[in-house]
Order: sequence, then structure tokens, then C-alpha cells
Amino acid sequence: MDISKLISGLSPTTPVLIAGPTASGKSDLALRIAEQQGGIVINADAIQVYADWRILTARPSVQDEARAPHVLYGHVARDVVYSVGDWLRDLEPYLDAGPRPIIVGGTGLYFTALTQGLARIPETPDAVRAEATARITDHGHRSLIPDLDADTRSRIDLENPMRVQRAWEVLRSTGTGLAAWQDATPPPRLSLADVQAFVVDAPKDWLTPRIEHRFARMITAGALDEARANKEGWTPDLPSSKAIGAAELMAVLDGHMIIEQASERASILTRQFAKRQRTWFRSRMGHWTWLEAAELEVAIT
Repeated sequence: MDISKLISGLSPTTPVLIAGPTASGKSDLALRIAEQQGGIVINADAIQVYADWRILTARPSVQDEARAPHVLYGHVARDVVYSVGDWLRDLEPYLDAGPRPIIVGGTGLYFTALTQGLARIPETPDAVRAEATARITDHGHRSLIPDLDADTRSRIDLENPMRVQRAWEVLRSTGTGLAAWQDATPPPRLSLADVQAFVVDAPKDWLTPRIEHRFARMITAGALDEARANKEGWTPDLPSSKAIGAAELMAVLDGHMIIEQASERASILTRQFAKRQRTWFRSRMGHWTWLEAAELEVAIT
């Protein structure tokens, strides 16, 4: 694959969507497109929206942000619950005016909501959210799963605490399952016919060593210092605490784990997360244009 030829063949005015699992090189591709053709790089990763973890969530560096404009990175406080609806709202101004959007990230739900539509579900009452949070704190997020309707259970990632909590809150507060709300979804904000949509395909055997090396680089880059800076007021139930490796680094600071154990655990969790991402992309985005990550890496590096 000739990536330079791919980029030069893109329409410089049509929005670009780039999805892919963690550590697959998708952000590098987005940055290269922005540099060569112009455009604004827009985050579509649900954890990179939070302000407190730049290194640990692999947000673009200050140097990368100087090479091309980036938005919707690190703009949300760590204690704020941030939904896909919030992301679509924040994205809206960049779809109607300004530079061509280059939307990149690993949160498949963001992309499907953007290109397939998002159900208009009422806001969750504070009391219901507090009830869900208390149950998760006492018994874990899996304690909510038996309460979900069968259709919703079959559609969401049951290993993702935020997705399970959201589905439970919707059913508890509205009496209607999340799947039923999704089936009544209005038209999408962007049609796939009006964008250039790509998925970076990163097979397990290729991705695993990159994940392991990347976490080691994060430690070298100061991830433990970042954890130390976030220590005051940190609890595992903060929305931003879902950043993979955050709990492990806090355990290192508390003396409950050594850094080698934290690195191994974080790498395992990242590999499991990447597997879930690949499953989502295959099931929901198989009709997008797929790019081989290994060839992409050779072209960009």
C-alpha cells in the first residue's frame, strides 16, 4: 500500500474518519493527512477527552499539536461523566465551518453514533446515577448486568463498566431498554456516503509487541509522575480513572505493586481492550475501507 498515494488521493474538502485499536498508528496517519492536505484533527476516543491523563492515554504530544490543530483532547474535567451525546454536541461546530475535519480515535460507539445516528434518550436523574454508582462500588459493574434486557445485553460490551452503567441507567430511568431506544434512532449527522472512512486493521500478533513497548515508553515519558500529580482526590470510580494503567500506577505509588507488575498488568488489560475494539470494528464497520496497520507503519515511520 502506498500511503502517500492514498493521502494524495483523498478529497481535501471531504471529512475523514479514521478508526482503529489502541497503538495501531491511526493518530500518526491523521496527523500526516492534516500536514499534507490541511484540516483539523478531532478526537474520537472516549478516554482521551479527559484532562488529567495525557501520557497514559497516549494523547497527542505538545509537539504533535504544534504540527496541526487538534481539538476535543483533554477538554473534560476528570470527575465529569461524558457521553457520546456530549461528544456529538462538542463535535458539531467543527462539522459546519472551518478546516476539513479529520476525526480519529478508537471509540467505535462515537463513530457509529456519528454515521448511523444516536438515540435521543432523556438525561439520567442524579438519584439513578447515584444508585448505579453505589452498586458498582459495592458489588462491581457486573452486578448490573442481570437487570438489563436481553436485546441490550447482546449489543453492548459487557466488560466495559461505563457501557453497562449507561445501559442500566437508561432502563432504570425510562423503563425502556437501550436497544429499543437505539432502534428508534433519528438520521445520522454524517452519512458514510459523504465522508472518507477508514479502519486501521491491526492483527493481534502485530499489535501485542507494540502495546508492550508503548507502556514502557509511557513510563519513561513520565506516566508515574503523571499519576503522582493526579493522586490527590483520585478514586477508581472517577470517569477518567478508566484510563488503562491508572489504577496500577496508583498501586505502585501506594506500595502495593512494583512497576514491573503494573506494566505487565496494564499491557494485559490493553490487549484485552484492543481485542474488544477489533470485535466492534469488524461487526459494525466492516463496510468501511480497511488499511493494513503494518504497511501503514512502514510508510509513516
